[in-house]
Amino acid sequence: MTAQSIETVATEATTPAHGAEITVPLNRLKASPKNARKTPHSPATIEAFAASIKAKGVLQPPVVEIERDGEGVPTGSYLVSIGEGRRQGLRLLAKRKAIKRTHPVRVIVDAENDAHEISLDENMTREAMHPADQFEAFQRLAVEKGYGPEEIGARFGVSAHVVRQRLRLGSAAPELMAAYRAGTLALDQLSAFCVSEDQDRQRQVLEQVGPHTPAYAIRRAMTEAKVSVGDRRVRFVGVETYKAEGGGILRDLFTEDGGGWLEDVVLLDRLVGEKLSGLADEAREREGWKWAEPALDYPDVSAFGRVYPVAVERSEADAAEITALSEEYDRIVSEAGAEGLSPEEDARLEEIDKSLQAFGPDFDYAAEAKARAGVVVMLGHDGLARFERGLVRAEDAVAPPPEAVPA
Repeated sequence: MTAQSIETVATEATTPAHGAEITVPLNRLKASPKNARKTPHSPATIEAFAASIKAKGVLQPPVVEIERDGEGVPTGSYLVSIGEGRRQGLRLLAKRKAIKRTHPVRVIVDAENDAHEISLDENMTREAMHPADQFEAFQRLAVEKGYGPEEIGARFGVSAHVVRQRLRLGSAAPELMAAYRAGTLALDQLSAFCVSEDQDRQRQVLEQVGPHTPAYAIRRAMTEAKVSVGDRRVRFVGVETYKAEGGGILRDLFTEDGGGWLEDVVLLDRLVGEKLSGLADEAREREGWKWAEPALDYPDVSAFGRVYPVAVERSEADAAEITALSEEYDRIVSEAGAEGLSPEEDARLEEIDKSLQAFGPDFDYAAEAKARAGVVVMLGHDGLARFERGLVRAEDAVAPPPEAVPA
C-alpha cells in the first residue's frame, strides 16, 4: 500500500464498535492526552516515520479512542492511543504537501481498554531490533533489491552516509557479527574491524588481538600495511595525484573527518621519490650547484663539508637604487592614513617589491662555491620539501694550504 492523496472523508451514522477497522481523515486524528509517552518523538524519528510511510504506506494501523464532548457525545474526531509517531509522520508529509490534510488513515477502534494502559503496554513490551539485524537487513536490501545508499536512506529517513556505515557493518565477517550479537564485541570494536571490507583480514586480526582489544588498536592492526592520509608522504604528494596514478584508498566510514589509508605504499613511495628528484634537479639548474639529490629523511650532514653564503657585492648605482626604493617603500607605508593604502599606493608598493626582488638576495653562495658544492632536497615532518644547501663531498673539498716549513 502506498500513501495516496484521497479526498474521501469517512462519515458514520453510528459509533464504530470495539475492534472495528475504519478509515479516518488525517485531520480528524488527535494526540491522546492519555498517551503514556510524555517525552515527544525526536525529529529524526518523525522523519523516519514520514519516509517509511511515503515509500510503503502505514504498515500498522494506529489504535484510536473515540473522542467525546462533555456530554459524552462523539465529536467525529479520534484520539490516537497507539501510533502517535505514525500520526506525526503523516502530519509531516501533509505539511510538505506530499499528502492532503484529509488523507484517509486506516485505524482500529478500541472502545473497551483503558487508553493509558494500552499505551503503556505498547511502549513497555516492545523490544527494539538488535542493531546487527538492522545492518544485515540493509545489506539484504542492497543485494537483493539493488537499492543504493540514497534510495535506502530515502525509504527509512536516514542519511546516505548512515546507510553506507550500516551496509559496511552488515558485510562484516560472520564471526564478528556473532560476537557482536553475543555481546562480546562492542559496536566501536565492530566498526574498527569494518574499516576494511576484507573478511579474511577481519578474521585474521580477530585471531591476533582477541575480542577485548580497544577499538583504536583494532583499527591500527587492520591498517598496519597501509599509509594514513595524514602521513607526511601523502601531504607532500597529494591524494589526488596518488589517485590519478591508480592508487586505491581505504576510507574510514566511522570517523567524523572521513579519514582513510592509502593501500599502495610502493606507488606512494615512488611518487615521493619522483617529486623530490624533480625538485632537486630544478634547484641544481636554477641555482647552479654542482650536484643535487633527493632524500626522504634528513641526511647525515656530518659526512659533508660546508660552504656558506657571502654578502653580494653591488655596484654603487645598484646600491643607491636599492636604498632609494627601500626608503620609498617605507615612506608610503608610514604615511598611510586610517583608511589604509589607496589603489595607486598599493600598486606602487607591488612595483617596488618586484624591482627589489630583481636585484636578488643580499647574501648568496659564490659561483666558485656552487661549482664544488650541492644541495639535498628532503621531505620534512610537515610534508613540505626542505633544502639543505652548501654541502661539499669529500672529493670536492679544497685542501688546506701547506704549513710553512721553518728555515
